[in-house]
Amino acid sequence: MGEFNVIGRSILRDDGPGKVTGRTEYIADIDIPGCWTGGIVRSKVARGRLKGIVKSPSFDWSRVTVVTCEDIPGENFISIVRTDYPALAEKEVNYFSQAVALVAAPDEVTLKEAMSSIEADIEPLKPVLAVEEALEGKEIIWGEDNIIDEYRTESGDIEKGFAEADLIVEGDWATGLHEQLYLETQGMAANMREDGAVEVIGSLQCPFYVHGAVQKVMALPPEKVIIRQAATGGGFGGKEDYPSILGSYAALLAYRSGHPVKIIFDREEDLMVTPKRHPSKSHYRMGVTRDGKITALDADIILDSGAYTTLSRVVLQRSQLHACGIYHVPNVRIRSRAVATNTPPNGAFRGFGAPQSIFAMERSMDLAAKKLGIDPLDIRLKNALRTGDRFPYGQVLKEKNNAVAVLEKAAEMSDYRAKGELYASQPKGRIRKGIGIAAALHGGGFTGAGEDKMGTTARVCFDGSKFAVYVSSTEIGQGSSTVLRMAAAEELGTAVEDVVYMVPDTSKTPNTGPTVASRTTMYASKAVRDACSRIRKKLEEWRTAKGLPADTSVTVLAAGYMKEKGMPDEYGYNTFDDGSCWDEEKFEGDAYRGYAWIANVIEVEVDTDTYEVSAEKVFAAAEVGRAVNPMQLKGQLTGGMLQAIGWSHLEDMRVDDKGRYTASHMNAYLVPTALDTPEWEIELLEDPCAQGCFGAKGIGELPMNAAGPAFVSAVDNAVGVFCDSIPCTGEKLFRLMCPDEKKS
Repeated sequence: MGEFNVIGRSILRDDGPGKVTGRTEYIADIDIPGCWTGGIVRSKVARGRLKGIVKSPSFDWSRVTVVTCEDIPGENFISIVRTDYPALAEKEVNYFSQAVALVAAPDEVTLKEAMSSIEADIEPLKPVLAVEEALEGKEIIWGEDNIIDEYRTESGDIEKGFAEADLIVEGDWATGLHEQLYLETQGMAANMREDGAVEVIGSLQCPFYVHGAVQKVMALPPEKVIIRQAATGGGFGGKEDYPSILGSYAALLAYRSGHPVKIIFDREEDLMVTPKRHPSKSHYRMGVTRDGKITALDADIILDSGAYTTLSRVVLQRSQLHACGIYHVPNVRIRSRAVATNTPPNGAFRGFGAPQSIFAMERSMDLAAKKLGIDPLDIRLKNALRTGDRFPYGQVLKEKNNAVAVLEKAAEMSDYRAKGELYASQPKGRIRKGIGIAAALHGGGFTGAGEDKMGTTARVCFDGSKFAVYVSSTEIGQGSSTVLRMAAAEELGTAVEDVVYMVPDTSKTPNTGPTVASRTTMYASKAVRDACSRIRKKLEEWRTAKGLPADTSVTVLAAGYMKEKGMPDEYGYNTFDDGSCWDEEKFEGDAYRGYAWIANVIEVEVDTDTYEVSAEKVFAAAEVGRAVNPMQLKGQLTGGMLQAIGWSHLEDMRVDDKGRYTASHMNAYLVPTALDTPEWEIELLEDPCAQGCFGAKGIGELPMNAAGPAFVSAVDNAVGVFCDSIPCTGEKLFRLMCPDEKKS
């Protein structure tokens, strides 16, 4: 018999049958009696002075409800990280599509008429659309210098490190916008109750984030705001902060109209207005010895925040802390800045800032290998972090040599060295094959002291037939509801079928923290386990007192206990005993309690006539702490890597000279389909994390971090170029391969 009864089994997802049969109801499917429909009046310029709202006299405005900033009963800000994001524009607009007014109507036809009869009167101002322009400071659009946040890290002696180098490699690296493209678009609904409370239901990741935002906008006490999650068709970070905005809009319209109100975006509106992955521009200067050992790194990382902070502060922290990737760098200077521009605010996306800086580091490693004539695998193995090494921010790595382990395993799985030699000698035909390698890590949970401050809480009770798990951790397609049940069943000593996951509702559910930061399996499950441990102890004491057999099932015990003493009901908490310490002011210390690791080897084919690239095979070795549900875990890895591959060469979105996204429909924004899906080979390695539930680490974001640089490295290998940015589109590849051709 193994160490566990439930953990480590590939149990089928509990939400699967409803979704594949179409029985699951999403917010657009939910019938709300008497519900009106809501719309948002938006700015058509990127920057300007708001002079007023113009309503056409030809429309009967008594048929609808219009809400402007003057109608907000509470604060005119959406509570996210800072209070710099206006719920509705008041005196100025700072990005194209910014909300200036809300409209609710009894039906779609009336709403369409009203929306075509109202517009914002805005005096345009010169927008700042590029981070370079923002840093010049000629136009100040945020704070005193357009810098929303900045972090610095220094370790060792940077000048001494460069003096010891035999070669200094320098590069400018860039990554582009990236749309989450969840299957279900954004949607929220709200209803005012007779007792003055507001109920909000919708597609969301973080119920208590929405709760806090709605509470402040509506000027209501916490108990008068109820947030419920509807079935959510994907998030990937895109439904971390935006539901706070949309939920607040639905609540305001319900309050002013006296009717329930639902707002559902179509795909065009969703693409046009919602947060994307932060574009980045980085400059890395790295010193290396002749045999490839890193002596120094000087890194400057810039993220484009868009017009307001939203989540940029915490995204930037990830970029800063992951700037050296999986490598030990003795002498380091890292500076990162989040810069404001007059573009839609950027936000959370799987990887959360790490993919941007890891791309720069991995490309720097490839550049150093190329200049030194060293294989990209060997230079990585030489510098990979090992037990006892110190990160630039002061944390000492206590884990096994997992960076080395995943690199060696991925190379072995893919036959990397032999294929590298084979492709190097391939004939110069139309189709060229290439192979690339990259590696990454990802810190699980909130950065620094975030998890200590979160107060992660879960509730578990026995309802007469099953154990019910109450958490605010949401099921958004990643399998959380199944994993949480598995953790409960394992600790209780019962079958998974004896445990039910309760859909989050802030009036019934404790705050387990948001469903972000790869923290659900690692930390939310730990709180569930703690609650179950308390119940199990209570039931064991009762069993002993009653003289019942030791092998009496826990469900029988719970039923007996309930009949005599009432419902077995316990709260559980996520606590730590590792003595970790983080200094927020100095931004140093133990940043994360567990790191997950991955190495990718990707094989591509390049058509040198059409400049199309296809990923043929992807090999991944991932160290995951404990594989709680291996099948789900591998699904997370393949899904994340496919997203990263799409970001690497297909998903091309920019901002035009008016501050608008260039892709407003799916014909203009290409994403990988089933036809673009490569052949996968995945190996899981386990180095259990003492602070994670049953040893688990967070892996939801990990697969985004290495596949991008591995993909472009494979393209380089195939056609003899060196790509410094992603997406590496066909047009970009043409310019790299044919630099002397006249640009059209």
